[in-house]
Formats: sequence, structure tokens, C-alpha cells
Amino acid sequence: MGSRYGLDETIDMSTPNIARMYDYVLGGGANFEIDREAADAIPEGMPGSRFWARANRGFVGRAVRALCDMGIDQFLDLGSGAPTVGNPHEIALRHNPHARIAYVERERVAVEYAQKVLDGHPQVSMTWADFRNVDSVLSAPNVTDLIDFDRPVAILAMAVLDLLEDVDPAALVAAYRDACPPGSALGMSHAVAFTLSLEQQEQVLSVMRRTNTPGAAFKTVDDVATLLRGYTILQPGIVPLDIWRPENQVDDQMALRANYVGAVGLKES
Repeated sequence: MGSRYGLDETIDMSTPNIARMYDYVLGGGANFEIDREAADAIPEGMPGSRFWARANRGFVGRAVRALCDMGIDQFLDLGSGAPTVGNPHEIALRHNPHARIAYVERERVAVEYAQKVLDGHPQVSMTWADFRNVDSVLSAPNVTDLIDFDRPVAILAMAVLDLLEDVDPAALVAAYRDACPPGSALGMSHAVAFTLSLEQQEQVLSVMRRTNTPGAAFKTVDDVATLLRGYTILQPGIVPLDIWRPENQVDDQMALRANYVGAVGLKES
């Protein structure tokens, strides 16, 4: 992807950051007042809200458990944000004590917070990198020391592909897919405006434009399917987050309110 995706050595406390906003709505401590104000400007039931955050975190947990049950024990989490309760490493290690999880995040506060939280976890790492720079991520010591790309790897792209700007998300996903052997997987979630009017979509996007990740975009389910090319999509398909293999009975109409879908695919041979 080239080297143009550099990292800023400074911490901008005057601009909201999506990773810190997500940390805030999940109840974490790696955020600033500017992030809390931006997150609070997103009404309940829209992407970025607490309702959405709970749905997304629940999907991530179920997807990681399903992948562990399938025998995958390596995870590369792109744009992971700061570790909070219910993160992939907690779930994966609970299911398989030998699992390895490499997080990648470009937001410096989230990275520094993660490095403190993860200290003493030899099977978990955090890399400070922009996941748009595939070569940089795949060659990072904290990734290569943990992940063996000759064995199946689960790439996690949770609530990040819809935030990209100046890059083709399908090409980006394909680059990571091609770096992994058959039997690898992709777990992803993405914004789809099931219940939002155009005005409401604009309300969400206007908040995102205030952040350092202004490229947020809603897609259709068919658009999301293109990101999973080269993967066999597992049942129940590309569905609202709460409907993906729920542990409890789910109201289908309520599930639409998160305006987000989740899917897991296995790499074809």
C-alpha cells in the first residue's frame, strides 16, 4: 500500500478520535473530553452510540468464539482500538490457552494504554501502525513474532472498513487475504443504514467529519459482500450484528437499529 500512511508522533487533543470514542461508549478510560462530547452527539440507535457499541462488541465475541471452535488460534485485529472488557484476546485465550492475538492500531493513546494493559501477556501484542499500510503491518516485529502466516490466521476488521478514506477497502481486504493460507478467515462488521433516513445518516457522518477519520460511509449488504470475495461466508451470512449466531432470542426489528452488519468468511483454497 506504500508508505504514505505515516504515523503522527503527536497526540491531538483538539480533534475527536474514533478509537477513543469507541473506548468511551464501551466504558473505557483511554479517551478525552473532546471524544466524549463527539460520541454523546450521536443519538442512541445510530452507529457510534452505546447501543451500537454493545451490539458490535457482542458480535466480535461470538465471531472469535466461533473461529476458535473451528480450530483457528491466530488473530490479527486491524484498527483494534484500546483493550476493554470482552476484547478478542480475552475470549480467544479463554477458549484456547495457546491462542495468539496481534492488535494493530494507529491511535497513539489507545496503543500506549494497550501496552500497559497487555504487559505480561506474551501471547498478545499491540503494534502502532496504520493498517492501510499492509507491508508495514505484516513485517512488524510484534506481528511476525506472534503470527505464523504458514498456518490459518483470522483477520478481524471490526467497524473499521467503513471509516477508510483514500483507499479501496476491497483491495485492502484482498491484500490481507492473499497474505494468509487457505483455511484462514475474515471477521468483519460494517455500517448499513437499515433504519436511518438520509438526514439521520448525515447526522452520523457530520460527527465523523469532526474526527481524524472523516471517511465514514454507509454501504448496502451487497456492497459488504464484495469485501468478502475469496471467502466462503459462514451461516447465517451478512446479517445485523445481533442476529449473527445469537446466544439468546433476538428481536429482528430491534437488531436492525444498530444499522450494522457482521459476517465471517473462510478463505477458499
